[in-house]
Amino acid sequence: MILSNRSKAVLSFFLVLVIILTLILAAEGIVRVRQYIKYGTFYGVTDLYFDKNSGIHTPLPGMRTASISINSLGFRGPEIEIPKPDDRLRIGFIGASTTYCAEVSNNDMVWTDLVSRGLESSISGLSVDYINAGVPGYTTDTSLINLEKRVVPLQPDIVIIYHATNDLSGETRALAETAGIERTNLAAEESWLGQYSLLWHLVQKNLALMMLQAPSEAELLKMDPQSIGDEFRQNLEKLVDVAYSNGSNLVALMTFSIHLRDGMTIDQQKDAMISARYYMPYLSADDLLGSFKQYNQIIREVAEKTGALLIEREHDIPGDPIHFNDSVHFTDKGSLLQADRVVSALVNSNEFQKIASAKKNEL
Repeated sequence: MILSNRSKAVLSFFLVLVIILTLILAAEGIVRVRQYIKYGTFYGVTDLYFDKNSGIHTPLPGMRTASISINSLGFRGPEIEIPKPDDRLRIGFIGASTTYCAEVSNNDMVWTDLVSRGLESSISGLSVDYINAGVPGYTTDTSLINLEKRVVPLQPDIVIIYHATNDLSGETRALAETAGIERTNLAAEESWLGQYSLLWHLVQKNLALMMLQAPSEAELLKMDPQSIGDEFRQNLEKLVDVAYSNGSNLVALMTFSIHLRDGMTIDQQKDAMISARYYMPYLSADDLLGSFKQYNQIIREVAEKTGALLIEREHDIPGDPIHFNDSVHFTDKGSLLQADRVVSALVNSNEFQKIASAKKNEL
């Protein structure tokens, strides 16, 4: 059978279309497999399991990937012994994705794990385990529920709280929406296709980030960073109160470390604000930096008011791509320095030394 030129053209068109679709599906498969290997989900790192008992989303219990391990209770890290041994010092880490640490290379490089091992190395005979209650997307509101429903029953002797960026994003986004700024949450602007195709989601997200490196004046929120943070302050005080009132012997508040720093060039600011531009596109570099400074000041004031241990030295983690994967998430090297400032603060705390000595005496 001899095909006409028209038939050949139609056949060629459909053949090319099939090839293009096959390549797209192959690319989709590749990015999903890569996502699964790294995060344990075929879609996104923030795809979480809804825990009916607590009423919040948590990591999927028992999930395992090449770089992430979730224990049977739904916390990142090793299994937690129940009941807690009398001679065991247990630390509960409260936070969000910057505590969960999906960006580090493996479970051993999560700063919560490094803190546990660092304390055992620093104090001979001390047995330490931990609860990594950090969950991507959590704010202090969600962490209050997490602390009460999931962490307190595990009897942490020490609770360490590391929060800021998600609360700041939510608070400033509300201000931007009130001010009539159109682009306040790029994640919410996802196209229909982006909700189902990881490949298109990544393409769309990266294109949005490229377009947002230099927002116009009309797209920026006019604000006074020193006027924000009231709800954040209240929730931090509640977290400290809940921890102390439920048996923890020591609560620590950590100042928040970010990639962006004073004195950066425009190009350095672009690198430092890469993810902040996605979630807070309406903030200038100066206002973003000022807002985090305000939140850190609130952390200091809450620590003083409540008697919580204050862990500072946030600038000991250099603001560069070697230590930060994006605007706030650590690389392995950043995680090491984050753990170092926690271990140093605890070891130099008289209250911690008393708790550690009591645990050692029970051996």
